[in-house]
Amino acid sequence: MRFYRLSLIALLATSAAISAWVPAVRAEAASEAPTAEKSAEILPAITVSTVATRELTDIVLASGLISAVDEVHVAPLIEGQQIEAVLVDVGDQVTEGQVLARLSPSTLELQKSQLEAQVAAAKAQVAQAEAALIEAQSTADEANRVNDRTKALRAQGTASQAAADQAAAAATSANAGVLVASQQLESAKANQTLAEAQRSNIELQLARAEVKAPVSGEITARNAKIGAIASAAGEPMFTIIRDGALELRADVAERDVMRLQPGQTATLTLSGSSQGLTGTVRLVEPVIDPLSRLGRARIALPVGTAIRAGMFAEASVVIARRNAVAVPVTAVGSTDGETTVMRVQNGVVDRVSITTGIRDAGWVEVLTGLAPGDIVVTKAGAFVRPGDHINPIPADAGTN
Repeated sequence: MRFYRLSLIALLATSAAISAWVPAVRAEAASEAPTAEKSAEILPAITVSTVATRELTDIVLASGLISAVDEVHVAPLIEGQQIEAVLVDVGDQVTEGQVLARLSPSTLELQKSQLEAQVAAAKAQVAQAEAALIEAQSTADEANRVNDRTKALRAQGTASQAAADQAAAAATSANAGVLVASQQLESAKANQTLAEAQRSNIELQLARAEVKAPVSGEITARNAKIGAIASAAGEPMFTIIRDGALELRADVAERDVMRLQPGQTATLTLSGSSQGLTGTVRLVEPVIDPLSRLGRARIALPVGTAIRAGMFAEASVVIARRNAVAVPVTAVGSTDGETTVMRVQNGVVDRVSITTGIRDAGWVEVLTGLAPGDIVVTKAGAFVRPGDHINPIPADAGTN
């Protein structure tokens, strides 16, 4: 019985202790709650960049094949003559007027000899006609004088009418003889002129028996073969790149064609080569291919470089180069059709509309909306909203 009372007393004491401990625990937990809430409000770390000025280059990319600026086909100027000699080959540099090949002149020289004889005969005919004209003129002059004297004597009554008529007829006949002799002289001179023209034509053909380079440049093709018959109807005897001038005929996206202008500088990279070349936009073709929707620019290349027609090359045409306010391209987004960035001021995010310009590699020019020194969210702009508090972390120097 005594043991039962002691156990009951111990149980009551334990209950009283527990009752006193629970409020204390609750009070302690209540005092620690603000601290836990405070620790739960840690701000997100967001990478940011400082808006600054840097040099940006606006470029247009293009690619295509290298071709001759002007390719000249050399054909024979006379037909039907055998090729007697070929003096140049592919790869040779030639100058304007240089003899490239010779045609056989045998037939032409024979024709020239015949025409020389015709010219000599025509000259003799002219000389005879001139002499005949002089004789006819002299006869006519004498007949006219006799006619005049007879008329005077007839007027005085000392000459008969028959004599006067005879003198007048002789004068008329003599004057007609002068006219005939004059026409024969003109005919002889015309024959001489014709013979001389034919001779000049043969001389011209003989000169053309030497096939000469019409321009200076490099021989890129040769179809002339010794023994073949020269003809302008077939393939050209030679192909020459005028002055060795080459150009890149570069295909350009339709949206970029209007940005190209003659005189702009282009940097070219040849296929399989890391060495760049500098060229100049020579011409922008005025049409767009209706199938590929590509335009074409012709970029002149420096003469004497180790390039060949038919090579493939890529070009970067410089449209503009200037110092401008720029932000990383990753900082730029789009909202409701507007180009925006997330600007950070005093740790608070704000969305700002901007106008962009040049895009160069990983940077975008900002024309309006930002100023140097502003801070923008470099990445993760889609994960923050205007009014959010963030912990801005400056981007590394390597990415800034």
